[in-house]
Amino acid sequence: MKRIVSVSLGSSKRNKNSHCVLLGQEYSIERHGVDGDLNKFKEKLLELDGKVEAIGLGGIDLYLWTAKKRYTIRDAKKLADCVKNTPVVDGSGIKNTIERMTISWLSENNIIDFSLSTALMVCGLDRFGMAQSLSEVCSKVIYGDAMFALGIPIKINSYKSLCVIATLLLPFFCNIPFKWLYPTGNKQSEHIEKYTSTFASCDIICGDYLYINKYLPSPQSGALKDKTIITNTLTTEDVLNLKERGVKLIVSTTPQFDGRNFGTNVLEGIMTSILGKSIYDASDEEIKDILTKLNWKPTIVYSKE
Repeated sequence: MKRIVSVSLGSSKRNKNSHCVLLGQEYSIERHGVDGDLNKFKEKLLELDGKVEAIGLGGIDLYLWTAKKRYTIRDAKKLADCVKNTPVVDGSGIKNTIERMTISWLSENNIIDFSLSTALMVCGLDRFGMAQSLSEVCSKVIYGDAMFALGIPIKINSYKSLCVIATLLLPFFCNIPFKWLYPTGNKQSEHIEKYTSTFASCDIICGDYLYINKYLPSPQSGALKDKTIITNTLTTEDVLNLKERGVKLIVSTTPQFDGRNFGTNVLEGIMTSILGKSIYDASDEEIKDILTKLNWKPTIVYSKE
């Protein structure tokens, strides 16, 4: 059995162990949260180094991508550099690929008519593939990077503007403490209802679930009634929270293992194992070929109909 372990800067309450068989190989998939403690994160990485097939960085990105360039996050690089013998992945290498494919698959299978939809992309800077794909198919897209990552009530109303902002700000963002940009540890469970009118004005809510949950409207507001959610890592509790708010459709870009949708860093770890080399050394064609062999498709986590 091959072990793929995601070490997450996030809450240990979201931990999960699962088993699956892929292409004839048995895998143990594990998620270990360290509750925002960077020292524990480093200790766990050192403990696993050389003992598992691949290590995924969860709750923190190693790279942020734009259409033309890859930026390295300083805090994540310090952690990844501790590992000497095991491939380290963060999910960003396939995120652009599968999230573009997700939008295409949902459209081609007549599950979502994007042409009639307004989408809220809670943070486009960490998912440029999805951000660009939505801009190409939706009637309108609101990029909520300033709102959801920085708490500043400013909407970005075009993909072109998002690209300009990315070019200007990503070099700076990648060198500040990661916790300033993304909820870590116990902050992942902190919640305040905010931007309710923005949620209500959109048909589709897309992006990282922790950002979505950060300001999730209450059931009483009705802001999420009959909305579609396209996201990634979901627990059973997350799904129940969304159903309680009247959500019509929940889609995860990653496959489900033992009832849990893990992050892209887990899928990337599995693919690194199958490829026998770092996912970052693989071509787009190699990545798509492995996804085809794995029979990848988005997971319909919940449908009201």
